[in-house]
Amino acid sequence: MNVTSQIKQPINIEMELFEKKFHESMSSQVALLNRITYYIVNRKGKQMRPMFVFLCAKMVSSGIVNERTYRGASVIELIHTATLVHDDVVDDSNRRRGFFSINALWKNKIAVLVGDYLLSKGLLLSIDNGDFDLLQIISVAVREMSEGELLQIEKARRLDITEEVYYEIIRKKTATLIAACCALGAKSVVDDAIQVENIRKFGELIGMAFQIKDDLFDYSDDAIGKPTGIDIKEQKMTLPLIHVLNTCTSKEKSWLINSIKNHNKDKKRVKEVIAFVKDNNGLAYAENKMIAFQQEALSLIENYPDSDYKKSLILMVNYVIERKK
Repeated sequence: MNVTSQIKQPINIEMELFEKKFHESMSSQVALLNRITYYIVNRKGKQMRPMFVFLCAKMVSSGIVNERTYRGASVIELIHTATLVHDDVVDDSNRRRGFFSINALWKNKIAVLVGDYLLSKGLLLSIDNGDFDLLQIISVAVREMSEGELLQIEKARRLDITEEVYYEIIRKKTATLIAACCALGAKSVVDDAIQVENIRKFGELIGMAFQIKDDLFDYSDDAIGKPTGIDIKEQKMTLPLIHVLNTCTSKEKSWLINSIKNHNKDKKRVKEVIAFVKDNNGLAYAENKMIAFQQEALSLIENYPDSDYKKSLILMVNYVIERKK
């Protein structure tokens, strides 16, 4: 059994029912929209986000989920899908999870409108059912994700990102959505602000570790979802690079910045940058930070009673930093 199946085992029934509810939550009177949403549903990823919702809900409530939990999982998946559809337009990307993206098949205008539609469906699912507490959690995540993307664009132009600013970018861009999944799961079943905040923080820390792992893939020679050196080609500032920029000599720093700004399409130069980052402790430093986030996340759930749901969450946290793609 692969790791994802192991993680999913205690919530298999919930995930099956969730898929039906999720598909229903996308339905429209417009045939074109139904054709596109059918395409989306049939090319789903690992569905880690709804898994976080259900596992956190069941861990904090000793195995209980309710309709609010299902709605929370559907809303987060609708909004996550909307952001992916919009991201592919922004990045001019023709592929998503090995398949053609929505914008590649139906052009940008339709893709933007589909993203807007999914976002509104998510918001209405909460509003129509009076889940205003869940809607607040989701709305904060959407705001922070937008801010994180724009902060990254603003800082990337100058290549002067400090480690603190980098953490702020990844917290908003990546970690806030995983934090929202965990908080939604907890909030759907318990009305305890301290406990919900604790679980939200747990998700945020996993999200931080997840993004640093993604950064490390840029320096890997393994066959993964993105080619080696792609972050450097796109002038994205990742933790291994930031650490080396802040610890090397001013001459080396000038060479690095010049390489990233002016020679990022030169394969030989990109390889030299990757080798320099590796030789100057960039990867080891980032790995240590990633493990620190992972350990802090695990410490936040250690006081919960042992259960299959808790075991699956621990497995999920470990999978985040051990995954190969």
